[in-house]
Amino acid sequence: MRRPVIGIIGNSHLINDEYPAHAGGAMNSEAVAQVSGGIPLLVPADPALVSVEELLEVCDGFLLTGGRPNVHPEEYGEDETPAHGAFDRARDAITLPLVRACVERGQPFLGVCRGFQEVNVAMGGTLYPEIRDLPGRMNHRMPPDGTLEEKFALRHIVRFTQGGVFHRLMGAPEVMTNTLHGQGVKRAGARIVIDGHAPDGTPEAMYVDGAPGFTLSVQWHPEWRAGDDPVSRPLFEAFGQAARAWASGAREWRLSA
Repeated sequence: MRRPVIGIIGNSHLINDEYPAHAGGAMNSEAVAQVSGGIPLLVPADPALVSVEELLEVCDGFLLTGGRPNVHPEEYGEDETPAHGAFDRARDAITLPLVRACVERGQPFLGVCRGFQEVNVAMGGTLYPEIRDLPGRMNHRMPPDGTLEEKFALRHIVRFTQGGVFHRLMGAPEVMTNTLHGQGVKRAGARIVIDGHAPDGTPEAMYVDGAPGFTLSVQWHPEWRAGDDPVSRPLFEAFGQAARAWASGAREWRLSA
């Protein structure tokens, strides 16, 4: 059987501040190829170039990556403010309907950081523009200085719902994760189950209730050294299993006992 094709949602980027590009982190492709066992296919997330219908036909699953631009607050009924940061409206126009189509069809996706937030917005949820400004919340942003190892270092615990999907997948009620995000879930969307939280109450793990396919999404970045990390590996392995099942004709995914 061929490897499943995993569409990796790309981000608009300027090389040397002048050359437009669609970019994806190498660690995303490595996690998909080496841990999920899929063929990584970088998707230019722009409706002028690709359609949701075409992507659903070409790909067996999708990795909704992180990215510096945020989901535009108009997508969840709020006004833009300076705290909301930069945006990528073309990506919004692809990923939000893509998530809803995948939920309906049972086609697997794994949401990461911005992708986690996209899933919530796609299902009708809202976001806080800046977590660190909320009373009692920690700073979840990436450290501004240091090496990649220091920026992606494990920084806080995520506690899962006892007996929930993530608890069973990880084989532990809590894990250590990195944290590199400014925004976070404010109100969970319809059918969104928040299955894990940071110690300050910030939602960190979720899935779509009643969806036939794989919809697990996390606020941290599991693609960092995914093959070696005991939290990242089972997440990407399960995602790969779901994508292979879809490629073989199966339209439902359930966590193995």
